[in-house]
Amino acid sequence: MEMEIIKAIILGIVEGITEWLPISSTGHMILVDEFIKMDVSPEFMEMFLVVIQLGAIMAVVVIYWKRLIPTNRATWIMWLKIIVACLPAAIIGLLFDDVFNALFYNYQTVAIMLILVGVLFIIIENKNKHAIPKVESIDDLTYKQALIIGIFQLVAAIFPGTSRSGATIMGGLMIGVSRTVAAEFTFFLAIPVMFGASLLKLVKFGFHFTSDESLLLINGLIVAFLVSIVAIKFLMSYIKKHDFKVFGWYRIVLGVIVLGYFGVKTFL
Repeated sequence: MEMEIIKAIILGIVEGITEWLPISSTGHMILVDEFIKMDVSPEFMEMFLVVIQLGAIMAVVVIYWKRLIPTNRATWIMWLKIIVACLPAAIIGLLFDDVFNALFYNYQTVAIMLILVGVLFIIIENKNKHAIPKVESIDDLTYKQALIIGIFQLVAAIFPGTSRSGATIMGGLMIGVSRTVAAEFTFFLAIPVMFGASLLKLVKFGFHFTSDESLLLINGLIVAFLVSIVAIKFLMSYIKKHDFKVFGWYRIVLGVIVLGYFGVKTFL
């Protein structure tokens, strides 16, 4: 059991880092799963990989607690913008989630989207090198701009490997949103999205856990929470002085690795 707990901790670390950095948690998880397979049922593993995101979400809630509590008109309006941005992925995802998983949840799609979004990050950052952002605060974000960012989130929901944070940040940059606002809005968007996804997985799995399963899930949640706090603070500090191009190059390299590894494995 000790070895399974170590595996859960490693998965929690990977989730905590990759959920917030625009580098695709899915791309990393499929690689990690190749080398670190927990001795659990496929149903529990499917649920585990989604529900440990709750730990990552709680990190956002803790860090941004004062900004998230709707005690004034500006915060209520911000939540309305978040709801608007979540609508595309919520509606399409609920209707076609199983279809999208059947069609696109494979290493080829993950690798292609890793590379494609990485290239787009580099192109967009080069184009915006001397541009002055039009939106420097979430308060200045219009409902139309929120909806556009939500459509980019939908793309990530359809094509694994895109990265939810990567897609929404990229969408924000393309319409003139500053890096800081794009990142923060991405964090806030994740709250209803991940809570909803986790709840659906828990309901589907049922709430009947063995003691070992409970221990694995709790460890994964705690580690994802702690690592997420570090990852979020790192990203917000990093983008004050740097752009996202380094993440673009990282994605390209990871995409090539995923494509090469699974391509060779399939061939052999």
